[in-house]
Amino acid sequence: MVVVVLAVAAGAAVWYHRRQATATATTVHTQDETISVVDGPALDQHVKLDATVYLPQHTPAPAILISPGFGDTKNSVADQARQFAERGFVALAYTPRGFGDSTGQIALNSPDYEVTDARQLVSWLAGRPEVLKDAPGDPRVGVTGGSYGGALSLMLAGTDKRVDAIAPVITYNDLSQALVPNAATTGTVGQGTPAPGAFGPDGVFKRGWAGDLFAAGFTAQGSAGACGKFIAQVCQAYEQIATTGRADAQTVALLRRDSPVSVTSHITVPTLLVQGEQDTLFGLDQADANARQITAAGGKVKMIWYAGGHDGGSPSDALNQRIGDWLAYQLTGVGTDPGTGFSYDVQGSVRASGDNGAEPTVHTVTAAGYPGLTGGATQRQSIPLTGAANQLVLSPAGGAPAAVSGFPGLSGTLSAVAGRLTTDIPGEYAEFDSQPVSGQLLIAGASTVQLRVSSVPGQPSAGQAVLFAKLYDVAPNGTRTLPGAGVAPIRITGLPADGTPKTVTVTLPGVVQPVQSGHFLQLVVSTTDSNYAGLTTPSVLSVQLAGDGIAVPVVPGATGSTPLPWPQIIAIAVIVLLCLLAGIWLAARRRRGPDTDPELTEIPLVLNGISKSYPGGIKAVADLSFRVEHGQVVGLLGPNGAGKTTALRILMGLVRPTAGEIRVFGQRVRPGAPVLSRIGSFVEGSGFLPHLSGMTNLKLYWKATGRPAEQARFAEALKIAGLGDAVNRKVGNYSQGMRQRLAIAQSMLGLPDLLVLDEPTNGLDPPQIRDMREVLRRYAASGRTVLVSSHLLAEVEQTCSHVVVMHLGKLVAAGEVDEIVTGGETSFRVDDAERAADVLRDLDGIASVSDVDDDVRVEGEVHARLNGVPRSAAIDALVHAGVAVDQVGPRGRLEDAFLQLVGGESR
Repeated sequence: MVVVVLAVAAGAAVWYHRRQATATATTVHTQDETISVVDGPALDQHVKLDATVYLPQHTPAPAILISPGFGDTKNSVADQARQFAERGFVALAYTPRGFGDSTGQIALNSPDYEVTDARQLVSWLAGRPEVLKDAPGDPRVGVTGGSYGGALSLMLAGTDKRVDAIAPVITYNDLSQALVPNAATTGTVGQGTPAPGAFGPDGVFKRGWAGDLFAAGFTAQGSAGACGKFIAQVCQAYEQIATTGRADAQTVALLRRDSPVSVTSHITVPTLLVQGEQDTLFGLDQADANARQITAAGGKVKMIWYAGGHDGGSPSDALNQRIGDWLAYQLTGVGTDPGTGFSYDVQGSVRASGDNGAEPTVHTVTAAGYPGLTGGATQRQSIPLTGAANQLVLSPAGGAPAAVSGFPGLSGTLSAVAGRLTTDIPGEYAEFDSQPVSGQLLIAGASTVQLRVSSVPGQPSAGQAVLFAKLYDVAPNGTRTLPGAGVAPIRITGLPADGTPKTVTVTLPGVVQPVQSGHFLQLVVSTTDSNYAGLTTPSVLSVQLAGDGIAVPVVPGATGSTPLPWPQIIAIAVIVLLCLLAGIWLAARRRRGPDTDPELTEIPLVLNGISKSYPGGIKAVADLSFRVEHGQVVGLLGPNGAGKTTALRILMGLVRPTAGEIRVFGQRVRPGAPVLSRIGSFVEGSGFLPHLSGMTNLKLYWKATGRPAEQARFAEALKIAGLGDAVNRKVGNYSQGMRQRLAIAQSMLGLPDLLVLDEPTNGLDPPQIRDMREVLRRYAASGRTVLVSSHLLAEVEQTCSHVVVMHLGKLVAAGEVDEIVTGGETSFRVDDAERAADVLRDLDGIASVSDVDDDVRVEGEVHARLNGVPRSAAIDALVHAGVAVDQVGPRGRLEDAFLQLVGGESR
């Protein structure tokens, strides 16, 4: 029973730790108060409640009573109370009996104790001159709270007609059903509302929540003994249920008496019910029951389901603002009538914001009203399930090992981890699967399914069954998600030993789950769950479907229809318009000519005056100009920080230049420019899915381009890249060299006219670098053009026909490799340097020859500027003249020329 108490408490604090946003801050005065009350069945127990009253700047004003969660004090709701006071309300925050500095014992929201205390707090407010009165002794008052405090607001509204509005959050309707649920009934379950509970008799104890929450009452200030600060009746109820795992009639009666269900038939004031979709303590079924009962009594109900709860966190600031606006309208009549609509949050895919900061995207669906209250019943879609008939499952002795479905209080918060730790024990569960869904299926509420369960003749039998039903969302790769960590506990009694089956209707936990196209539903029925007290007597059961499948609730509505304040809308519109105009002006200002230059349509690449500056005076590229012709392999060189990668990113349309323009085949390059389809690129690495083969990765990449598959030319790209059979292996097994080859093959798909590669030999060993050199040469030999950045000067010298050298963002040299290395001179190693110089001077076309006396760096060398004369012709002339030629090559090395150009520095 105490389990109940503790459970309730944990969620209560959750809501009130957030501060509501307010339009304007006002002066708030606070007064600490010790309020004396008298309670107990005989009204003979004197209790002092620790409280603080928050007074607004202008009074008299309506009041709001704020009750904290189980185990919490007035300090837990201090920010919430101050926010209400800033909005112009008198707010009273207090610590319930048995906690903090308040005296008395914990009675679990008993009508004789905590509810009687709250009635006297309303009377205390009626005696304050700062509080607006509807009549003498009748203050204008609203009540709110989360979990334990939310239940108090409901019970107070059902017993005190002076309460004008309530806003309970993540709370319960019936503790006997919330803590000892049975999701199986032998009859039919009402389909009118989206999340009705089955609430069969003789449920299954939530011992996981009980163990986690009992400490809140046991460790309360001044507690002593086996049951801490609980009153004797609560202590006895908890011991009974914790010892046996089942609630007897006396315990059920106590739990129901201390629950809102005992008074909801008397609640007629406007009620806002806010319930969490991540809540294994008080599920959506509890709010559903409150809504049905209050509506039947004549009350008006507005329902909100949000992406949080006892397992998933408190309401957002925006939702807290909505709760405050709702109370403000009900107590003052100012503002827009929030009506009795219904909204629920839908969590989408994870939005990555860093390894430790990933969050799910959330959008809100709104409907005219909560289905099944005053309008039509909830729509339900039937999903066929298939599975082996008469699946045998073992209920093990002692109930161990047990399946793991979640972690009380953490399942939503730790969803990324909890999903991996969810475990079903082989041999202890039956499984039924649907076909993959076509189009998205949005489940909004509690699904139902019929099961047929029986003992197995000749096998151990306990005469009953305790089972746990779970509905998974399964992705095509087999990854399973258990929405809301929801589990439906089932107890079926009176199972005949002869195998005669019993048929039950099972109501699964209420969830909001978008099932994506290609995913399928999987119903698992297990004999164990670590969070519940199951059977300890061993038995073997047969489980099969009694119907064709599962009925899932669907609640259609509009997305994003929550109205915004018009001044904000207008301000946003003005800002957007100004930004649009500024963008148009900047685009026009940057335009330096027509989008296509007919004189350059055959030139692969022309950079003209490209500059890129960043805030703080940082200039990454400054007035960079060069051109690349057909069939060239051009090396882009420069020390670290020279601006190479920035230049390539500008070329690919990934970065906008501050000045200048780039043209590819005569067309100006901008983000999204059509001419970019003629460029294949590998800039700053390429990401591949490691569990897929190289070929599958390439096909997925090409499919994302939207171009026809026949244009990809996979075979030709793979032949040039030299991947061989490795393309059919998983990328996760690739060496670094194979990954680089795959990246090059990806950039070559479609055989683009211009190939742009950023450091393609990074991390490769010498044999791999040699292979990459051949890849680039073969590609250029096919009549296309390659631009490659690298810091390996020897490789550029062997691979590239031309080079562009950058330093500090500027161009310092561009031309053929030989031109850069020697200024066009060729070095001849001969046996007679003087004779060789004379022979070379006599050849037609030789521009200059260095005489032995002019420049002899190495004995036996002569240098000549051939100026177009083939080296073979020069060698032939030397040999015919009787000069022995030992070696011929460009004069100097690229490394020497590079260091000379950049001054031997790097940045």
